[in-house]
Amino acid sequence: MEEFVTDEAALPSAPGEAERPALALANSAVALPGGHTADLLGTPAQAEQWLARRDLAPAGAGLAEVCATQLRSLREQVRSLLASRVAGQPALPAAVTAVNDAMTRVPTASLLLWDENTGPYRATPHPTTAIVEHALAVIAADAADLLTSTDATRLTACASPPCNRFLLKHGRRQWCSTRCGDRARAARAYARRTAME
Repeated sequence: MEEFVTDEAALPSAPGEAERPALALANSAVALPGGHTADLLGTPAQAEQWLARRDLAPAGAGLAEVCATQLRSLREQVRSLLASRVAGQPALPAAVTAVNDAMTRVPTASLLLWDENTGPYRATPHPTTAIVEHALAVIAADAADLLTSTDATRLTACASPPCNRFLLKHGRRQWCSTRCGDRARAARAYARRTAME
């Protein structure tokens, strides 16, 4: 019987995800054995939970499908950029544009506001409609930082097919999880046994 990942807690974090929300976003769509996939942002509720776990949105924000769609769209662009970096190939211009657009859509400085009674003051408004845009900006900035930092040299794809997750390599480890490492070792052992027969 095939094991399905329906909750983020059921899937161990890949090395680097805790420090890099862009890496966590890229890994939120998981290819599983048997041609199955799991999308940790598949519904608005899942997307909201994913953002809340990373302190990118308050719990109970009431995200709509359009918000989850924006998050999934940025995920595909970030995945494209990470894959380009790992393969040593030029990035798709659309992916670069999407990350830059997400970063610049949200003002980074507090705005000047004016209250009739108390006068001018500065604040950074985050109405419900801007929660996702703010989260997207944070993730996009992290993706840009990851791709231009020394961590980029440690970025790799999990070496256990069909897994499609990325990780930051530590030492010789080339798998995103113990489960993928065990699967890769078992596949190699099986290949050796069948080659000897």
